[in-house]
Amino acid sequence: MRFGEVPTTEAEGALLAHSKSVEGGRIAKGTRLSVDQVAALAAAGFETLVVARLDPGDLTEDEAATRIGAALGCSHLAVADAATGRVNVHAAASGLFVPDRETVDRVNAVDPGLTLATLGEFEPVTDGRMVATVKIIPLAVSGASVEGVLAILAERPAFRLAPFRPRKVAMIQTELAGTSGKMLAKTRRVTEARLAPSGSQILSELRCPHEADALSAALRQTEGADLVLVFGASAVIDAVDVIPAAVRLAGGRVDHLGMPVDPGNLLLLGHVGGRPVLGAPGCARSPKENGFDWVLNRLLADVAVSGDDIRRMGVGGLLMEIASRPQPREGGRDDTDGDEPSVDIVVLAAGRSSRMGGPNKLLAEFDGKPLIRRTVETALASRNAERVRVVVGHMQAEIVAALDGLDVEIVGSPNFAEGLSASLKAGFIASREADGVLVMLADQPLLTPQDLDRLIAAFTGRGKGAIVAACDRGERRNPVILSTGFVPAIEALTGDVGAARIIAAHPDALVEVEIGPAASIDVDTPDAVESAGGRLTGK
Repeated sequence: MRFGEVPTTEAEGALLAHSKSVEGGRIAKGTRLSVDQVAALAAAGFETLVVARLDPGDLTEDEAATRIGAALGCSHLAVADAATGRVNVHAAASGLFVPDRETVDRVNAVDPGLTLATLGEFEPVTDGRMVATVKIIPLAVSGASVEGVLAILAERPAFRLAPFRPRKVAMIQTELAGTSGKMLAKTRRVTEARLAPSGSQILSELRCPHEADALSAALRQTEGADLVLVFGASAVIDAVDVIPAAVRLAGGRVDHLGMPVDPGNLLLLGHVGGRPVLGAPGCARSPKENGFDWVLNRLLADVAVSGDDIRRMGVGGLLMEIASRPQPREGGRDDTDGDEPSVDIVVLAAGRSSRMGGPNKLLAEFDGKPLIRRTVETALASRNAERVRVVVGHMQAEIVAALDGLDVEIVGSPNFAEGLSASLKAGFIASREADGVLVMLADQPLLTPQDLDRLIAAFTGRGKGAIVAACDRGERRNPVILSTGFVPAIEALTGDVGAARIIAAHPDALVEVEIGPAASIDVDTPDAVESAGGRLTGK
């Protein structure tokens, strides 16, 4: 490829390096210039142009990207069409992304103009998440370079997606005198949220004294489960401690104890009756990412994990900076002490549905009931929320009537016409006694109680997790949870704005939870209502 400036009259057949405006439109970068386009550019006063002229065997950026993208496709992955020299690869199922570092490095060493970027190793992804991108940097590259990349990919794939497979999970929690029932209940809810992306469910939960004999008997009662999770009342610190001793008494084996991931050091991997057994570290009672997630996700995706695999997890294994380390038991809030933060749900239903052209979208029928009722019933079905409040304003009487018989608190927003900020203020003021508020838009019909519970399980009340936001394929959407510590900032909001500025101002407090399209789909227009399965019923 020859790149540089040429007289406009000599640019026919070349690739335009920079977009240009001409009479009647714009000629985009990368366009192979026709006779008419050259004439239009000359008429627009361009005497010279920066272009790329192809040599024999060269491929344009899109041609090169398309060929490489096609070679990357495999089961459970979808390759998008090329545009501006880029091809994106998306997950076609929820699972674990498994790149081959050596192959990716070899591809990137062929030609600096050909690049392949991927997510990190063993990254959990949901259906539709982008996992890799091919980018051709110049406007054209040598066909020989592309052939070199294709030869490498023919030898060994650059990556694969290991899809999650739903598992039947047995959960055992041991108890000591003084063990908090509230903590045990929270541990189950957090575990259910961890399992939800794979479709796995807790088949049974057993509780027993923190003794080797009692735990061994419980392990023998897990027939029918694919995976056993053990949460000990005391951490495993030795190979003959209670949990490893119980695994051996039950006729099983301990494959590995400990891991170079912090938090998560005190993890046990073993087998009983051919079923994997994970002895969870204490940090696994918290929704924050820890070493337990790394091993659990591999098991849920049928990716082998051995003691050697665990020993190689040290690079990247420092997952977060904790101010109290190296003495993490001293000071600060302990996520495992049972003093879990409370979360109220506030459903915002005061808006005027101005984009609907007349009807109130919240009264549209979904499965035979008003959307607002459907939304509030979803909120009430959450196992983790404390109270549900509904902020009303426009058509208040009709909205309240649609909620007849539901156990919710109605909060009026007399200034609702001022915009979203007025409804937020009303909802947060009414929920001051909670540690956090899950702000739920009333027009998201695809949300489920499980989505809400996953968000609440990630909420810590302060520090990392004081803000939790739902995401769709990595893009931040709704609902969101904010600590009531942000009430002063919310009270300062004015106009038709939400909490986006507050979230942007506190990135260190944010935890994002991927829940898929349910986070993105709302029904602001009649077409959106119909597409989502609803039916408008009147003005």
